[in-house]
Amino acid sequence: MTSRVEIDEDSETKGSMWVLDQKLDQPMDEEAGRLSNMYKEKKFSVLLLLRLAYQSLGVVYGDLGTSPLYVFYNTFPHGISDPEDVIGALSLIIYSLTLIPLIKYVFIVCKANDNGQGGTFALYSLLCRHAKVKTIPNQHRTDEELTTYSRSKFHEHSFAAKTKGWLEKRSSRKNALLILVLVGTSMVVGDGILTPAISDVVVLVAVVILVGLFSLQRYGTDRVGWLFAPVVLLWFLLIGGIGMFNIWKYDKTILRAFSPVYIFHYFRRRGMDGWTSLGGVLLSITGTEALFADLAHFRVAAIQIAFTVIVFPCLLLAYSGQAAYLMNNTEHVADVFYHSIPDSIYWPVFVVATAAAVVASQATISATFSIIKQALAHGCFPRVKVVHTSKNFLGQIYVPDINWILMVLCIAVTAGFKNQSQIGNAYGTAVVVVMLVTTLLMILIMILVWRCHWIIALIFTGLSLVVECGYFSAVLFKVDQGGWVPLVIAAAFLIIMYVWHYGTVKRYEFELHSKVSMAWVLGLGPSLGLVRVPGIGLVYTELASGVPHIFSHFITNLPAIHSVVVFVCVKYLPVYTVPEEERFLVKRIGTKDFHMFRCVARYGYKDLHKKDDDFEKKLFDSIFLFVRLESMMEGCSDSDEYSLYGQQTERSRDGLLIGSHGNAAASSNVGPTLSSVDSIVPVGSNTERSCEQASNHTDSDEIEFLIRCRDAGVVHILGNTVIRTRESKFFKRIAVDYVYAFLRKICRENSVIFNVPHESLLNVGQIFYV
Repeated sequence: MTSRVEIDEDSETKGSMWVLDQKLDQPMDEEAGRLSNMYKEKKFSVLLLLRLAYQSLGVVYGDLGTSPLYVFYNTFPHGISDPEDVIGALSLIIYSLTLIPLIKYVFIVCKANDNGQGGTFALYSLLCRHAKVKTIPNQHRTDEELTTYSRSKFHEHSFAAKTKGWLEKRSSRKNALLILVLVGTSMVVGDGILTPAISDVVVLVAVVILVGLFSLQRYGTDRVGWLFAPVVLLWFLLIGGIGMFNIWKYDKTILRAFSPVYIFHYFRRRGMDGWTSLGGVLLSITGTEALFADLAHFRVAAIQIAFTVIVFPCLLLAYSGQAAYLMNNTEHVADVFYHSIPDSIYWPVFVVATAAAVVASQATISATFSIIKQALAHGCFPRVKVVHTSKNFLGQIYVPDINWILMVLCIAVTAGFKNQSQIGNAYGTAVVVVMLVTTLLMILIMILVWRCHWIIALIFTGLSLVVECGYFSAVLFKVDQGGWVPLVIAAAFLIIMYVWHYGTVKRYEFELHSKVSMAWVLGLGPSLGLVRVPGIGLVYTELASGVPHIFSHFITNLPAIHSVVVFVCVKYLPVYTVPEEERFLVKRIGTKDFHMFRCVARYGYKDLHKKDDDFEKKLFDSIFLFVRLESMMEGCSDSDEYSLYGQQTERSRDGLLIGSHGNAAASSNVGPTLSSVDSIVPVGSNTERSCEQASNHTDSDEIEFLIRCRDAGVVHILGNTVIRTRESKFFKRIAVDYVYAFLRKICRENSVIFNVPHESLLNVGQIFYV
């Protein structure tokens, strides 16, 4: 069953039929009241916070912590000609660690989290809530009434309001913002591929270690964190202790590197060589970008505690100790860490160093899982399986497909590079691009979300760009020495994400422009001109309003339709979660004898789509509750004792959930957000009882009818839309007809995501041209 439809975006007309259609298909917000109970995250105890801080060492800081293994070698790849250069390089490392990881990320960027979620897409979600910059136009006023849809309000003539208007004015600016986010995301993925490669030297051993490391990911962040945390904690204590010993033994005057004046002397003395050596210094802050993306797995306070108490001081001591050793042993720069270890503890430290190098990549692997999950929710990545590995922390996830892709690419990079210096050059390129993207997004966050004065935003931007652009210019000199690798990897992922997003937008626009007129549906009459067979048909659509084209295509090709039809829209919002009690919006289509409903199921990018049985149960519960509330409103429509106040008491909710003949229509702990009848607030108990009695007769028959239809069988009707291009443009044809078609073929089907049993699935094919 396939139809061919061509849409023309410029052929939109608004005549009398359009006016009638608007009256018949009122927006959901006229029926959706805001619940008074606010969603609150559970409070974390001090012990739990310390536990998370301890676990974060094994997941978040392994990459940053193992940088002392190779920083000085990559800074001086051709040897040290003047011992004073060591002091200059150490000063650069000290201020890089202070300005970027400590001040920028730990104390500023981490504050820009979206209710505990980090990464470039979390920043994008914040911006989407404060400005209409989302490229998929499926947002609605009711979404803004969610208790988790927090956003700031601007003064009409404020700088923030002007910035918001500037962003919203042109679609090209929205697309540029999205591409910027996708570039940052792609570079994080490239970072995740390069991190394991830089930590190992022997190829055969590295391959074995990589296979074992990626095989452990399926056990989840919680277990991996407990496994790796002791290793990383011991590592930090060892490198801090060895650093203190080397400072005392070799050169206490090395501490003068805390004066920034030595940075000036370093550049004046070395010239262009000193500038290009910034690519090696940059490796001292690798892993910082994963620190922010890994917030979903832990808490902000836990990340901050671990960094300020353990990570930062130990790293300063480690680099200072190595510099003190190099002042007297410049010839050992290629392997300074191992040469600076005291002989009595060399082998124990060697074992711990090897183990720490293995765990180093965990930070970027976990970060990659988080940002892929967020990209999925924003329609920017092909559908893949996401496994939630913790019942207590929904942010801890595992993406099997991405895990094995990363493993294969890591092995290829490890085997392909000739030496560690080339891997370091490639790694530095990925790191600095992600930092630049974060800085640019933070400018908008500070103006639109935090409402900072533009001067403060300018100071932050200026300081960040001065440091990061310096690093960026340095790594550009090393693009031909391995720096091209992350650019190629990122370009591949960028193409995949942008093409998928383009196809998603075009599919939504197709459904929006080809939706069926409500006047046409109602003109068919209650039977829709067909035989109504027992059962319930769930028609899945991306539209939150209107009747999708798939429905008209279905009823024009088949002579029968189910007794009850429910149009189901599963929509992801730019919020981290949607509370269960606000998950569903329900609306009736047509009159009661049509037995047609619309249900919008809303999810945040952290939410887990439950199994089909659970989803079906909650969906039907919401419809049953809607019918009872609607009937109560009709029974008391002339009463002045009722007011639309915007909330509902638990007592009235529980009373309405009990179905006829003693059957519960829904469990008491499920409270879907519904239509405007959800906003009815009883003023007097006598009036409440009289209204319930009046409504019992009108709703019990329909509830019984719905239950009988549900027992007769539920069929899931999904559209299988194929996109083709009608233009002869070469790149567009390649992107749509080949790349997007291939991605659609290999990604997970909607029926798998919704866990629809094959015997209850009905696919309706469509072809449309863009």
